[in-house]
Amino acid sequence: MTYAIVYTSNTGNTRMLAQRLQQQIQPEQLVYMGAPNDKALEADMILAGFWTDKGSCDPEMAAFLSRLTGQQVFLFGTAGFGGEASYFETILSAVKKNLPETVKLVGQYMCQGKMPQAVRRRYEAMEESPRRQMMLDNFDRALSHPDEGDLTALEQAFGQSQP
Repeated sequence: MTYAIVYTSNTGNTRMLAQRLQQQIQPEQLVYMGAPNDKALEADMILAGFWTDKGSCDPEMAAFLSRLTGQQVFLFGTAGFGGEASYFETILSAVKKNLPETVKLVGQYMCQGKMPQAVRRRYEAMEESPRRQMMLDNFDRALSHPDEGDLTALEQAFGQSQP
């Protein structure tokens, strides 16, 4: 089995997950690791990582996923907002729509990721409200993610996807 780890990472969170996955794969089995690239299409299994953009993966990853041709796929991603499994499932459902019918989804994983300070400043500038406070609280909770617990859960999800 050969692997490619393909990821997009706006803030470094998804790159952190990709690096942890790299540790789970024998070096001789890894044919590619990095940003979306056709070289990755040579692998038997694509580990596709993304950051959340408007409720789905970013456009660069969406375009890459649509070019897959029959590989096994393990999806992984990060979202600044959330922490709820139902929210992550909604995102993953949107991402899966980019997968051709010829690929086999073998696993998936998502966790919360920290956001840039500019996001907090935008929230702080909002009018006082319970929604504003909820967004600030979420931002603060996200600061430590992905944490070791997230990385361990990623390893477990990937391990369960293996034959």
